Amino acid sequence: MLANVALSVLDEHFAGPGINPRERARRRRWRRRRGLANCRLARYADDWVLAVSGTKAHAEALRVEASEVLSTMGLRLSPEKTLITHIDEGVDFLGWRIQRHRKRGTSNTYYVYVYPAKKALNAAMAKIKAICWQNTNQPLDVLLIRLNRFLRGWTAHFRYGCSSATFNYLRAYTWKRVFGWLRRKHRHSTWKQLRRRNTSDGWWPATRDVKLFNPAGVSTMRYLYRGTRIPSPWPSTA
Repeated sequence: MLANVALSVLDEHFAGPGINPRERARRRRWRRRRGLANCRLARYADDWVLAVSGTKAHAEALRVEASEVLSTMGLRLSPEKTLITHIDEGVDFLGWRIQRHRKRGTSNTYYVYVYPAKKALNAAMAKIKAICWQNTNQPLDVLLIRLNRFLRGWTAHFRYGCSSATFNYLRAYTWKRVFGWLRRKHRHSTWKQLRRRNTSDGWWPATRDVKLFNPAGVSTMRYLYRGTRIPSPWPSTA
């Protein structure tokens, strides 16, 4: 809440208070014809990105401008966390990796792709590892229920992007961790016995009541750009 109050000065400065979307679009076209930079601010609480259509010099000037705006609230940019990067190099934002790549099968067609960042994937893997490292005296049902709660929530958040490859990787990693837990729990059982007693089809972990959630089975959807067409919940002051 405090971040939203303090950083609202950024929204007002870069969005242009009192300017309707049609007028803002007209100004962008006017600036583009004259070789000037355009920018758009995306912010969630205290995490924000300023997307710049222009040169690196334009981006550096806008960073100074943002720093001056924040100084009016007694805030300053962190040199370690503030960086200027090209879209081809990519940027991490809210757990997502946003980067432009060449479309597979083409020679000069490029698109901006959004997929789970490595940091987010590593955090998910660490969570799964921690769950599967707990006491092996508990029933398999308890382990699967805990894993299912986490996997459903994580995949629901990241399904709106190019996440299929990540979900497949997470599927293989989870399977490996669950069977590692089973082998520690049943040290004297053979591989064939483990599969017969703890799977539904000879491969995928399951009990009579609970089946391990399959991340690769979650359908993904590309984010549909809506931009300024998203209705604002705040009354206009214009």
